[in-house]
Amino acid sequence: MRKPILYALCMALVFSLSCSQESRVGAPHGEDSLAGAEAAIPPGWMEAAGEKLEKELVARYGEAQKSRVQRGLKQISDFWRASDGDQQIFEEFVNGNFAGDQASLDTMFGRFERLLEKAFGHMNEIGREFRQQTDLDLGPLEAYDEVFAAYDPSAHLMDDFFNNKLAFVVLLNFPLTTLDDRLTDGNSWTRRQWAETRLAEYFSKRIPAEVNLAISKAAAETDQYISEYNIWMYHLLDEQDRRLFPPKMRLLSHWNLRDELKASYIDSEKGFAKQRIIEKVMERIVNQTIPASVIDNPQLDWNPFTNDVRPAKEHDSDFSPNRSEELEGPEPNTRYRHLLEAFRASKLADPYSPNAPTLIARRFNENRQIPEGRVREMFKQVLASPLVPRIAALIQKRLDRPLEPFDIWYNGFRAKSKYSAAELDSAIARRYPDSEAFEKDMPVLLRGLGFSADRASFVAANIAVEPARGSGHAMGAGMRQAKARLRTRIGEGGMNYKGYNIAIHELGHNAEQTFSLNAIDYYSLNGVPNTAFTEALAFVFQARDLELIGLQSADEESEALHALNTFWSTYEICGVSLVDMRVWHWMYEHPEAAPEDLRDAVLQISKDIWNEFYAPVFGKRDVVLLGIYSHMIHSFLYLPDYPLGHIIAFQLEEHMKKAGKVGPEFERVARQGALSPDLWMKGALGAPVGPEALIAATETALSRVN
Repeated sequence: MRKPILYALCMALVFSLSCSQESRVGAPHGEDSLAGAEAAIPPGWMEAAGEKLEKELVARYGEAQKSRVQRGLKQISDFWRASDGDQQIFEEFVNGNFAGDQASLDTMFGRFERLLEKAFGHMNEIGREFRQQTDLDLGPLEAYDEVFAAYDPSAHLMDDFFNNKLAFVVLLNFPLTTLDDRLTDGNSWTRRQWAETRLAEYFSKRIPAEVNLAISKAAAETDQYISEYNIWMYHLLDEQDRRLFPPKMRLLSHWNLRDELKASYIDSEKGFAKQRIIEKVMERIVNQTIPASVIDNPQLDWNPFTNDVRPAKEHDSDFSPNRSEELEGPEPNTRYRHLLEAFRASKLADPYSPNAPTLIARRFNENRQIPEGRVREMFKQVLASPLVPRIAALIQKRLDRPLEPFDIWYNGFRAKSKYSAAELDSAIARRYPDSEAFEKDMPVLLRGLGFSADRASFVAANIAVEPARGSGHAMGAGMRQAKARLRTRIGEGGMNYKGYNIAIHELGHNAEQTFSLNAIDYYSLNGVPNTAFTEALAFVFQARDLELIGLQSADEESEALHALNTFWSTYEICGVSLVDMRVWHWMYEHPEAAPEDLRDAVLQISKDIWNEFYAPVFGKRDVVLLGIYSHMIHSFLYLPDYPLGHIIAFQLEEHMKKAGKVGPEFERVARQGALSPDLWMKGALGAPVGPEALIAATETALSRVN
């Protein structure tokens, strides 16, 4: 995963990939949710009891504790339900659990820090083990494997903590804060105050277990759908019925398709034709005209231009999809059915989140802790930059042809390599024939990033490398005596360059996860401000992938090319993110939509964003490629973290260039923990989050490259 595991477990409703379910996803978002919301109304006696208790506690502990008493009583009254007990039980609880002096508060804080780490860490371990068969490339999946993957042992944990009143102990004694509080006052807080704030946030919602389970089931089902959405490239036929790709090439949508398109820029003979056929495959996935039978099926040949399907004339695999019946016609809007189920499952949490009553609000105000409006404006600052047409003209000149829509993935701004894609694949496969070889080499890679031998060994000792079934991911440990997991795809012939590139990205995640958990002062501060920061830190590693294995060295030209590549990548993913954001707004505006309605909306939104920000540059309108990202289906409004990550990563990159070695600065900034985004960034390099550093460096780079 690309986010702090502790936060994911505690805020299951918004980090929906960390939960599971037992009930049907599309069902109750009416009566059941309304009944739950009514049940959360405080009992009628609460106001009188609160006034009485305030007088008693202030008399007992002094006027200095009055504001804490008032805050604590307000916080628990917001969550106390009739089923938690009558007035007598409430008063006994408050009198017995208010920590009225610093020593008692310190003891309470320390106890919760230690025991919650154990609880969340072990729950994370169980969940990881239950998902092992679906997450890792360990052979065929059985029906019961998917049931294990969909089960979340932590789904009832928050319910249990409210029912046994441990949550109320925290709410009585530690402050719940709003985004405005953290933005306004956070600069003056001590790290202990920040840790207390994060501790209270674990209990800032009281989400019923069935809702958490519903979210998790939707996440597990979309994960499964995406992880098996492969295209067998040898069986794609172009307009002349030619096979352009090698046998046995099986690419996952969208990641591997996009990466193969990028890799084809260096293929002077067939590269353009390959890119056109991949573009057509992507279009048919987005508009759902892809024949259902060709998905993950090497027994059929498919011409994406004509959409003709026929039995394979040449065979490169005995693999056959495990389907109970033959599929005919186009994919029946399955992509959008899964997205709707994800939306409806997430929406079940809305009544229990009064301060952030939509997933959109929870993602921006609580997860990212940056208002959506500010994020949107940062993206538009990049998309509308006058640098865009200048870079586009440079790309067109380099390609010596008019731009095509798929050139949003142009990756030619890299230092020239002496090696072809095949040579890179071969070199990587020799170095890393299996996951064990990569794991053994991690200390060497980390020392190449400037970590001392001691710190490189420390990080490597806290990471286990495993072969991924999907494209790869990083999963944090959750507690200090456990290991983080690095998952990447490794084929029969060993790791290829794409797998290595992903592995280096995930190694960046794991390094951040290790430092921000194992080398931090308070467990409640483990992690980083939001997932964009862990993406940013991962990008710092990924940008040095070839340099780490001795195939490229940094110089002024390569740094200029890196700036251009980062800007162009950010330009691309900003548009994709705006599509994701607008689609979620559309679903909230049309909660009863059918899959075909959502399909049409995604197509129109993709065209609208394209026509506003890309058509003036590429000269073509109504392109739908911005809707291809699999994250839109299975990651529940995660995509905006990527452009934020690029922006933040570049800010960090510029800082680390001045500092010299990456390693020591990487550790220093990661150890700040889960502060607010701007405070973290100011502590890292003295400026808030923003694209200004990227834009300035890109302008300088343009003059150098030209």
